[in-house]
Amino acid sequence: MPVISTQKDADQLTLTVVTEHAATPERVWQLWEDPRQLECWWGPPTWPSTVDSFEFAPGGQVASHMTGPDGSTAGEWWEFVTIEPHRTLSFDNGFAHDDGSRNHELPVMRCTVTIEGQGDVTRMTTVSVFSSPADFDSVLQMGMAEGMTEAMGQIDGVLAG
Repeated sequence: MPVISTQKDADQLTLTVVTEHAATPERVWQLWEDPRQLECWWGPPTWPSTVDSFEFAPGGQVASHMTGPDGSTAGEWWEFVTIEPHRTLSFDNGFAHDDGSRNHELPVMRCTVTIEGQGDVTRMTTVSVFSSPADFDSVLQMGMAEGMTEAMGQIDGVLAG
């Protein structure tokens, strides 16, 4: 499994997942810039993701949904803030209603991804930052830490394919 750590920090309101992969930074970057590859790992195995729209550029937006084992769906949105190819990207991420519109009643987090080559291995660090303790607790109670760990555990399979 490529996940080497998952850390919850209530003081800093962060969830950090670190993975390592036997691939170049350029190859790991493709996991983010190609929506078809993103679909293969973004959701946990029991809640796979479908990307409905995708604009990979600063200010660009993503609409997607995950489908649960019982057929229910959970929508989400992203808005890219920064993109530095093969190195880092950040985006705001939140929940969406069934019609795709943003659900302002649920938490929004800022996710920052850093990709660093270290010899024959590439380390990817994903830090999600929450705006309040209530938002942090709410999303963790939904299972986000476990879901992200399971989702990112699928990455090496995507890289191999």
